[in-house]
Amino acid sequence: MQYSMNRLSIFVDGNNMFYAQQKNGWFFDPKRVLEHFTREADTVLVNAFWYTGLKDLQDQRGFRDALISLGYTVRTKILKEYYDDNSGRYSQKANLDIEIVVDMFNTVDQYDRVILFSGDGDFERAIELLRGKSTHIIVVSTEGMIARELRNATDHYIDLNDIRKEIEKTDY
Repeated sequence: MQYSMNRLSIFVDGNNMFYAQQKNGWFFDPKRVLEHFTREADTVLVNAFWYTGLKDLQDQRGFRDALISLGYTVRTKILKEYYDDNSGRYSQKANLDIEIVVDMFNTVDQYDRVILFSGDGDFERAIELLRGKSTHIIVVSTEGMIARELRNATDHYIDLNDIRKEIEKTDY
């Protein structure tokens, strides 16, 4: 079956990417991300999703509004607090993996290519199933933050540092 691979969907695991960017010491610009991955003339951006955990309903309001104005669909979940017996510390987690996978499969007929910004190995099986549907999968993360299982399951891996010049946030 011949088909073009010009219909693109982008899924950004916001919390995972926050830590990856923090590790790298620089942050990417969500607008420049869209521009970078749609720069080829025949690429059509079908969807761009951004997932993030919130401390409360007003948390990151300005950032979320900016994402929406850029064309992202923003999915949020209130952070839950967990106690770690080993460290004796509390941590917060939103865990939006299910929402990401549901959106990937709910929209699978709309795209030919997926760019997943995450290093989370929990996406391995979903990526395998999407590849079985002739979807081309690109995972974007960074060394030390990308699970080996996810890297092995994808068609192509891009390290954030390799595209830094094209996507870095320059106006602070």
